[in-house]
Amino acid sequence: MRLLLIGNYAPDKQNSMLRYSDLLRREMEARGHQVRVIAPKAFATRVHGRGSAGKWLGYVDKYLLFPLRLRAAARGWDWVHVCDHSNSMYLQHLDPALSSITCHDLLAIEAASELHTAELGRKVSLTGRVQQRWIRKHLVAAARVVCVSHATERGLRALGANGIIVTIHNPLNRKFSPAPSTVIDAVRIRAGLAEGEPYLLHVGGNQWYKNRVGVLRIFAALRAHADFAGMRLVMAGKDWTPAMHAVVLELGLGDAVVALANPGDAEVDALYTGCAAMLFPSLQEGFGWPIIEAQSCGALVITSDRDPMREIAGANALLIAPADPAAAAHEIVRRWPEREALRSAGARNAAAYEPERLMPKYDEFFRGGAVA
Repeated sequence: MRLLLIGNYAPDKQNSMLRYSDLLRREMEARGHQVRVIAPKAFATRVHGRGSAGKWLGYVDKYLLFPLRLRAAARGWDWVHVCDHSNSMYLQHLDPALSSITCHDLLAIEAASELHTAELGRKVSLTGRVQQRWIRKHLVAAARVVCVSHATERGLRALGANGIIVTIHNPLNRKFSPAPSTVIDAVRIRAGLAEGEPYLLHVGGNQWYKNRVGVLRIFAALRAHADFAGMRLVMAGKDWTPAMHAVVLELGLGDAVVALANPGDAEVDALYTGCAAMLFPSLQEGFGWPIIEAQSCGALVITSDRDPMREIAGANALLIAPADPAAAAHEIVRRWPEREALRSAGARNAAAYEPERLMPKYDEFFRGGAVA
């Protein structure tokens, strides 16, 4: 099969989407297919790549220039797949009988609606609402869609989509495995952790749904219990927000919380391997990569008793109420004696997300067959 993948605009720095398109390219090539990835190039942004002017020039690159290139580039391929639902508008330039798209989540679409904006206390700009309506229009009309979780599929169908929609869980986008002790020791030194000092771990960015302030409040509630009184919390990912700094001061957490900005892949594996548990109380997700990443490295996962987190983790994680720190802490303490059994079950669960288990479903989907 000759497969053309539509990737993301690199200046937007949507790293997870760039990794996803690279995963599909790499794995489909390994299965004997001819694969090419094309994406909008930075032409207009070379003139002025910063601030609001850069954003609007990026729109020129993505929405005016790239479609001209796409229409010509798509000719002659057996199948064309748009790797990110936020690029659904490209489908109008493709043959619907020979194209498809992946829907990773509906978070931005929902946030742009008045109902969800009110519920979440978030403000979405006028241009943001227009853009999300545009994305929604073409996504709902898509003839063939891959959703990365059943929760996302249910949400898409609720929006009115009625094409061929299947759920194929995300495969791990690289090899995750327990790290050697030397690497664990090195990342401990970087984080300022003493040898053998126990810690909880959170991995994620500052998107509202990552609930990083909630992570801090749950950790503070846990410290009142003997099993957790001597633990620290490592927050790996983006730099802290002002709200996070304020909560650390409010709760008197001081140096009990460690910020570790932008760790590399080997460091992430080591953090997962060495933690007492990975705390991931997201309010919403499209999938929840850190759940299976952590389980692949042998970590106990504590995550939200909401879909898709419980869909991905199954009964192989400690499930909590993410918006109620006191209740979450109580449940963690109650089930803490089960941690080794949950850790072992999680490692078995992660094996289901290896590429060799999931890529045959993509292969079948691209060939036009039904996926179970």
